[in-house]
Amino acid sequence: MDVVIAPEAQIGEIVADDIAALISARPDAVLGLATGSSPLRIYDAVAERVERGELSLASARGFMLDEYVGLPLGHPCRYSTVIDEDFVSRVDLAPGAVRGPDGDAADLDAACAGYEKSIRDAGGVDLQILGIGTDGHIAFNEPGSSLASRTRVKTLTAQTREDNARFFGGDVDAVPYHCLTQGLGTIMDARRIVLVATGEAKAEAVAQLVEGAVSARWPATILQHHRRVTVLVDDAAASGLALAEYYRHTQAHRHLVS
Repeated sequence: MDVVIAPEAQIGEIVADDIAALISARPDAVLGLATGSSPLRIYDAVAERVERGELSLASARGFMLDEYVGLPLGHPCRYSTVIDEDFVSRVDLAPGAVRGPDGDAADLDAACAGYEKSIRDAGGVDLQILGIGTDGHIAFNEPGSSLASRTRVKTLTAQTREDNARFFGGDVDAVPYHCLTQGLGTIMDARRIVLVATGEAKAEAVAQLVEGAVSARWPATILQHHRRVTVLVDDAAASGLALAEYYRHTQAHRHLVS
């Protein structure tokens, strides 16, 4: 696991560099797209490069991590709406190039199985963008999730619903109780993972992710078993890391190794 501690304003550019390098090598790359506040600077940086003509996603594809159950198409808080506003509408991805699980499907189990198949049929995810919840969840894999889980229906914790109420006008009662989410096993299939966390509220989750024991209590810790994970955090999110100075030292001297 590679830990990068950087100012929040720089994190988006760092990840945009990785995406640009991937697209240069493989124009039809598959991106794993997260919603929420954590990836917004990434999407801003990528969109600016597309607007300047420095990067094109015209042949790329994307898969979303999760979706609320019961929110109809076009609902402002449905993640398919959010990802379109935050990212898809701002770049040159082809129509239909980004897919998400259908939380309004009549048969949710079939929708989950079909989503898993669509990711496999696309050849898998080349670069997955992640955030992390204050309770250590990634996607909507709440504490207690199986570390080998696949896309499925999950019940959101009270903490997650409270954290996400800000997207529903502060009304926690408007936040759905259920979601469809890629499982931890699904996420681990991605060839490269980039996780972004900023702010002091994420410090405990980041400390568990990077330095804690691998446990379903903190689902993100499964990423310790992935071969290519980069964790990008600002000083506040890094404040609980016992080895923070070592990570900074490693970052400062990485280019001295030939």
